[in-house]
Amino acid sequence: MIKIKRPKIKKLTWGIAGCGYFAEHTIIPALSILGRSKLVSLYSHKKKRAQQLAENSGATGYFNNYDDFLKSDIKCVYVSSVNSDHYEQVIKAANAGKHILCEKPLAITSEQAEEMVNACKENNVLLAVNYVHRFHPHIVKAKELIRNQTLGKLVSINLNFNFDFPPGSNFRFNKKLSGGGALRDLGTHMIDLLRFFGGEIIEINGYIDNLIYKSDVDDFAAAIVKFNNGGYGYLNVSFNNKKAFNRIEILGHKGAISIDRFIGVKHQSAKLTILLDGEAKMSFRKRGNKINYMLRSVQKSFIKNEQPLVTGVDGLINMKLMEDLERKCRK
Repeated sequence: MIKIKRPKIKKLTWGIAGCGYFAEHTIIPALSILGRSKLVSLYSHKKKRAQQLAENSGATGYFNNYDDFLKSDIKCVYVSSVNSDHYEQVIKAANAGKHILCEKPLAITSEQAEEMVNACKENNVLLAVNYVHRFHPHIVKAKELIRNQTLGKLVSINLNFNFDFPPGSNFRFNKKLSGGGALRDLGTHMIDLLRFFGGEIIEINGYIDNLIYKSDVDDFAAAIVKFNNGGYGYLNVSFNNKKAFNRIEILGHKGAISIDRFIGVKHQSAKLTILLDGEAKMSFRKRGNKINYMLRSVQKSFIKNEQPLVTGVDGLINMKLMEDLERKCRK
């Protein structure tokens, strides 16, 4: 764990940049129950929107000028804006000395992501990326079983994240604002989980397509990856499926793991099943709020001035892998 040399913080005062549905209905309620965090300021291109959320959440500041927002009494920023705004907002926040939690994907291009990572390093601030799936207890347990070689040598990891999301006014369907569709929005999570479970990826190949919805962005992506330490990973993501068996399957030489009702499902207990050679099948159910686990982890790292579990470098690596797949699919 790398420690950042700066005074420890007793309590975090937060600013949120981007007042969309996810910030309003997920992040703000989760922040409100953290004992050592307080939401102070909100920024939106539309000042009335920032004012509305401030009044509803008890925040005292609301802005439609980002520079003024950064001058408010905040120690860290959650960047929840459209993907194309991440680059400028993260760099400005870093230059203002704020710790940053940024939504995924980190940027539109890996060149932008690298500049963002460097800006945070140069300004001695921490940059976390919201790859929230890493924080669920079943994911943590699966990682432990892989790391401890309980499953034996890793053979393969299979991840699926599919749901129906018809094209509309959402920024995800504007390529200039989002950078892409299902791959950039869902695939980035799956690439991050593959790296979390299997280690660094040395090769990625696959397909990107518009199978159902002929919009400006892809509605389907599939890929196979090769891990540096051996074994393979598969991912399948889409915006075009009304009924999908979204699950995780991890195969090793001595056993296997599956995780059901975890991806794309809310308010249900996820089920972890463990099969080990010579042992009876084991199943565990857990209802875990990934956002709460993630925010507690980020809060702890920011207060202790330690690198977060998911860093800007992770976001950069994931961007490069997505770009590599996109380049190969354009040929």
